[in-house]
Amino acid sequence: MLIAVAFIIALFFAMNIGASGTVASMGPAYGSGAIPKKRVAMILVGVFALLGALSGGEVVRTIGQGIVPGEVLDIEIVVIVLGAACLTLFIANMLGIPLSTSEVVVGAIVGVGVAYQSLFWDWLLVIVSFWLITPFIAFFIGLIFGKWIRYAENRWKDLTGTGKWRKPLAFLLIAAGCIEAYAAGMNNVANAVGPLVGVGLLDVTTAVLLGGIFVSLGAVLLGGRVMETNGKKITQLSLLQGSAVSLTGGSLVITASVFGLPVPLTQITTSAIVGIGTAEKGFHMWQQSIIKQIIKVWIVSPVFSLVMSYGLILLFKQADYYSLFVITSVFIATVGFYSLYLSTRAERRSTYDEGGGI
Repeated sequence: MLIAVAFIIALFFAMNIGASGTVASMGPAYGSGAIPKKRVAMILVGVFALLGALSGGEVVRTIGQGIVPGEVLDIEIVVIVLGAACLTLFIANMLGIPLSTSEVVVGAIVGVGVAYQSLFWDWLLVIVSFWLITPFIAFFIGLIFGKWIRYAENRWKDLTGTGKWRKPLAFLLIAAGCIEAYAAGMNNVANAVGPLVGVGLLDVTTAVLLGGIFVSLGAVLLGGRVMETNGKKITQLSLLQGSAVSLTGGSLVITASVFGLPVPLTQITTSAIVGIGTAEKGFHMWQQSIIKQIIKVWIVSPVFSLVMSYGLILLFKQADYYSLFVITSVFIATVGFYSLYLSTRAERRSTYDEGGGI
């Protein structure tokens, strides 16, 4: 029974991965108008994500065996890990926020390691280091590309995509998006099926095929809202700008995947988009509410999945109700304190607006 539950959660998780980080790979092509129909963009993501998934074995091994020792994992633990990660990602999808599936699933696995005091710290630090480094690299590459593209488009107007070069530039952008979708499948499919491999329910070859199919289905069926966010709500992109974003994201993710590193694809893509936008509009772009919202979710998501995974282990595996009570109390107190802070600030603002203050 638990084996069936593990498979159901893993495949549902794979669909949510396709709907979140993977579908963002075609956001620049859709946002710039190279692919005017959102459905066509989502289908292209699905096809190339499946192809990339078939090359994602190294990352699957890392997720399944490289963060916690294999003897820690059993069927119940896998269900807890996948359940915690899937719920976190599903909430983000409902909000329409592009979320790093790598951070979510690694956070859930780390929660297991914390509960059993057994983690491969060296490898975990390498993974987290790449989480921090790659978005900054993507941002600065995007910033450099953005400045060069701005100069080129001002000098040669046809490069803006309005003249005879529109079709070749559109083809370049679509091809770059397909490369990034391939990279997404190569890296992200491990987040869903890696735990199944770690506990011995699947071999790597079967896992990447099955996971790739469901990641593709998720991109085609559920990815519309996140594509809208990445493609149009952050910044408008020209064809050359979109190509730079997709090539930056694809090259960084493929490089990480070769070494078996799960990296935050959505963060890389979004950081490159922000770099392009900063070159175009300046650093005041960072004031946009959508950027702030995405950054908040990036920070909260791995911690949230870690705490959820740890709490579920205390409840169902260790029956440590006292520690669980403390965690729940801290969570309620934090939420209540923040809610009280917002209410107090709103009351003060209302008082000022009504003339009761300065």
